[in-house]
Amino acid sequence: MTAVEIRQQFLQFFESKGHKIVPSAPMVVQNDPTLMFTNAGMNQFKDYFLGNKEAQVKRIADTQKCLRVSGKHNDLEEVGLDTYHHTMFEMLGNWSFGDYFKKDAINWAWELLTEVYKLPKDRLYATVFGGDESESLEKDNEAFELWNAHLPTDRVLDGSKKDNFWEMGDTGPCGPCSELHIDLRDEAEIAKVPGREMVNMGHPQVVEIWNLVFIQFNRVSDGSLKPLPAKHVDTGMGFERLVMALQGKKSNYDTDVFQPMIAVLSEKAGVAYGDDEKTDIAMRVISDHIRAISFAIADGQLPSNVKAGYVIRRILRRAVRYGYTFLKFNEPFLHTLVPVLSDQFAGVFPELVGQKDFIAKVIFEEETSFLRTLDKGLKRIEVIKQSLKGNEISGAVAFELYDTYGFPLDLTALIARENGLTVDEAGFQAEMQQQKDRSKKSSKVSTGDWVEVKQEEELGFIGYDNLEAVAQVVKYREIEDKGSKLFQLVLDNTPFYAESGGQVGDKGMLISGDQKIKVLDTKKENDLIIHFVSELPKDPTLPLQAKVDIYKRQLTENNHSATHLLHAALRQVLGTHVQQKGSLVSPDVLRFDFSHFAKMTDEEIREVEAITNKKIRENIALHERRNVPIAEAKQLGAMALFGEKYGQFVRVITFDPHYSVELCGGTHVRATGQIGFLKIVSESSVAAGVRRIEAVTADKAESLIIEQDMLMNEMKELLKNPKDMARAVAQLLEEKQTLTKELEGYRLKASQGVKQDLLKEVKAIDGISLLVAEVTLPDADSLKKLAYELRNELSSLAMVLAANIDGKPQVAVMFDDSLVEKFGLNAGLMVRDLAREIQGGGGGQPFFATAGGKDINGLPKVVEKANDLLAKALNLSSLA
Repeated sequence: MTAVEIRQQFLQFFESKGHKIVPSAPMVVQNDPTLMFTNAGMNQFKDYFLGNKEAQVKRIADTQKCLRVSGKHNDLEEVGLDTYHHTMFEMLGNWSFGDYFKKDAINWAWELLTEVYKLPKDRLYATVFGGDESESLEKDNEAFELWNAHLPTDRVLDGSKKDNFWEMGDTGPCGPCSELHIDLRDEAEIAKVPGREMVNMGHPQVVEIWNLVFIQFNRVSDGSLKPLPAKHVDTGMGFERLVMALQGKKSNYDTDVFQPMIAVLSEKAGVAYGDDEKTDIAMRVISDHIRAISFAIADGQLPSNVKAGYVIRRILRRAVRYGYTFLKFNEPFLHTLVPVLSDQFAGVFPELVGQKDFIAKVIFEEETSFLRTLDKGLKRIEVIKQSLKGNEISGAVAFELYDTYGFPLDLTALIARENGLTVDEAGFQAEMQQQKDRSKKSSKVSTGDWVEVKQEEELGFIGYDNLEAVAQVVKYREIEDKGSKLFQLVLDNTPFYAESGGQVGDKGMLISGDQKIKVLDTKKENDLIIHFVSELPKDPTLPLQAKVDIYKRQLTENNHSATHLLHAALRQVLGTHVQQKGSLVSPDVLRFDFSHFAKMTDEEIREVEAITNKKIRENIALHERRNVPIAEAKQLGAMALFGEKYGQFVRVITFDPHYSVELCGGTHVRATGQIGFLKIVSESSVAAGVRRIEAVTADKAESLIIEQDMLMNEMKELLKNPKDMARAVAQLLEEKQTLTKELEGYRLKASQGVKQDLLKEVKAIDGISLLVAEVTLPDADSLKKLAYELRNELSSLAMVLAANIDGKPQVAVMFDDSLVEKFGLNAGLMVRDLAREIQGGGGGQPFFATAGGKDINGLPKVVEKANDLLAKALNLSSLA
């Protein structure tokens, strides 16, 4: 049975049990401050468990893209070393929202595994929650009895709170769970040690394949458990492990989920899989990591240096490093695997096929960049080796390699071993912990429990049609963010738009009697609209007036509608490959990121502006349809964005059905004429294959044009009102260039005169050309050029120049390579020592380094100290 057939059978089975099959949510999480990535199938259904939203469909099943590389669920370091951990994996799941509970969940799980998939019953084990005295929680006897009807008593095992009590987080829905494990060992091994003794012991062939969670409690902030009003079922089955079991393999990587990728890697590297443990691990790491990288990019997360982007960059660099070190891939290779992956998942995750060229381009640029960094890092290690006094690389230096060059600790340790060195790993971990502590301190947010004020089944957004409303507080909580105390309110209905889809949240006022409360921001937490305020209503039970800041909302709507017009214009001018990759829509500016592989020309920018402004002048009325079935919306030609989470029903907006039709939940102008005018301020690169346009509209566009007009008038006055402004500026620049060349000539003559004087001061001692002198030069470039010219003309040079450059002190230290090697000289270290005399600092390479300072009177001391340091370093009694 192929992986494709196994996945399809799961979905068909639960469809036959009355479940609606839904698409996977994006792997990159939006509107949830607690998560960067989807790490479990239940993430997209959190609002149902939390009671924030009523489930319209009570039974659901799907296959969900998941990523576990940070926080509590972190499998990264195990990936590739063992045979069953992954970064990106599929989680097959079925859910009941207040419908069926333990009996059906357990019986259907057994039916699917043993009657549909035909897994051997005598190889299966079930675990149940065995109770916890500290919380007065009893054993889950109901689950035990249900499993005992299918399995002998000795194969229904009691589990600990750690393994068999599932919790969403420190607070929130939770409950006991049952895990299903399968023993895939050979009969001879089973005869020696029964499977029941190997469950949850980390054996690669005795693995958990399915977890059935029975959500029946809510954990509040004081740690206590409260029963939930409705009970839910949340199950998750590891697809890759299931395929391993059904295909009779000993490793997930031996299945047809990973073998197509491993076969390509094996051919590229000229190494057979199974011949060598190190190359096998490398191929497993790469075949896993390319999935995580590609799916993350497809869902809108580009590699970067912050948060989720840094996680993806780290995974990508880890894959490149394994290919470089063990498979000898010295050129970019990861991007060539994207077509293989997209073909493999074409039938289930079409976003890969739709963006495979873009994904490959992003990966190629990242690989190219890191390979350069890798090369620099290896050269840095060579410098480190030369400066070591012992044979250990310190934790601080290892952390520098990690932080600056992206070298994981194990790569530094590997290179160190090859050079007969060791690494202070404890010191590295201490440096790492300090960085984590700093990060936690700067981003610490503590959240209290929700205080319920009134029961409300439907929490509605009415801000498309109303900017004021009478509302009541449903619940509130206190939060502390970096020492500041704020409150979050949820209203039964609200005109405030919550930050989403790139549009910033509304600000405004809540009026309760004579109390006026500023709404500082509005955000989404999953589907819950949360108002951030600095104080609570004196009586939260009383109705209040909710008023949006109309002016800011209108400016924001101008920019949001303009992004839709801009997007269509970009596709018209550049091509239909243009896809939105991100946006920011605020009252002041719009920022639009889009896929495109070249810098836009001035002509293209002007054409895009012209098309957009033509649509604005046409004053086209907004056509909007709400609650449109997603399938119907796509038939209308509405453009869906990769990485966005769409429900069963969507909102379709257009200003011209022949120009653009898009799915959008944001707020818009009633007609395009309200936008006034759009002016593109800048076009730049954000990442490989992604460009960014920043633009202004309405009031801001008018202000910008007025400023530019005033500036032009000022320039005209300065240039005596020339008839041809461009020609006048060109002539001015030409004159400047001529004068600059003349000035450079004078500086060169001055520098050459200094060089001739210095050559007379050189002392030859024991075959070494020694030169320590104080000089006056026009600029820093002249000092550097002079140093290199003297190095080329004098053999075995050891030189220190203390320079007066336009009244500011500088020091240059230059050593011949032969002296660096023979005497262990280091210009970078010496220049830092000398810079103290001029109250400055600097650095550089072992053969050349410079420093600047504040105290010009310290230059004679630099000369005196340099003579002493050189005499000592070269084992000379003096330089006389």
